[in-house]
Amino acid sequence: MFRFQNIDLLHLLWLIPVLTVFFILIFRWKKNALKRFGNLELVEKLTASTSRSKQIFKVSLILCSLLFLILSIARPQIGTKLEEVKREGVDIIVALDVSLSMMAEDIKPNRLEKAKHEIASFIDLLEGDRIGLIAFSGIPFVQCPLTLDYSAAKLFLDIMDQSTIPQAGTAISQAITKALETFEQRERKHKVLVLITDGEDHEGEPLKAAEAAEKEGVVIYTVGVGSVKGVPIPLLDERGRNTGFKKNREGNVVTSKLDEITLEKIALQTNGKYFRASGGEDELRKIYDDISRMEKKELASVKFSQYEDRFQYLLIFGILLIVIETFVSERRKSKKEWRGRFI
Repeated sequence: MFRFQNIDLLHLLWLIPVLTVFFILIFRWKKNALKRFGNLELVEKLTASTSRSKQIFKVSLILCSLLFLILSIARPQIGTKLEEVKREGVDIIVALDVSLSMMAEDIKPNRLEKAKHEIASFIDLLEGDRIGLIAFSGIPFVQCPLTLDYSAAKLFLDIMDQSTIPQAGTAISQAITKALETFEQRERKHKVLVLITDGEDHEGEPLKAAEAAEKEGVVIYTVGVGSVKGVPIPLLDERGRNTGFKKNREGNVVTSKLDEITLEKIALQTNGKYFRASGGEDELRKIYDDISRMEKKELASVKFSQYEDRFQYLLIFGILLIVIETFVSERRKSKKEWRGRFI
């Protein structure tokens, strides 16, 4: 497959027809100027040493050089062939709470950004494990399916924010169910769910969902983000600025409280562990240490190889044409007729 990395720069190719017209006009202007200078036949004899064809040749070299230089800065690339990558590991899905309450700033810069930073560091630790991402608030959404392409997973992680899921709430049970659907159904092991949330489940029954996960052989690690005492839920404008706090119908400020007991029960039900988020960011590293001791399976995934640059050849050829143009003379080769030794 062929592509240009900087395809917008190809618009510079319009310079070539513009310059072509410019040079044509220059040649015509020179010819008309010579006519005005005097008798055309006499002027042509006086300028007989100048070759029109060589002038045209030099202009052609300049235009061709410009063509190759523009194509080179547009960075032509050749790829991509599909290659199968085989590794040993387990399937890991990280379910991240992206509800509005995750924008609370009791953890700097806020709960969501803190969690995303930890997940990115967690992905950097992986060696051979497949990673998937689920965003959830009132409903869950598969942000990134299981993959061995860690760079792609981090790109999907970067764009996760509180606007990813428009429906408010914290549907922990639905997030677990969505993860079970995302895992390969025929297996009963090699599956881990890391659940990161700051709130209580108001949408379902998370313990029943945990029982279903245990039957499917899924080990759930839970990470609680936030305060057990409860903190106000911030309201944000279109620019992400805090405009106040969420209130109920009675005008009282609504708080988000971390339900550690439920998160502990979910983890224990599936032989996993519960961690409380801290400033040291050790929770996901401890989870990874546990995962690294699990039985591995052979994983296979298909991904694109990187594009390879091919601009060097065009650049060299363009520069070579410029060098040739500088050495081409506009003068004709003089032919002297030999009239004998004594004439």
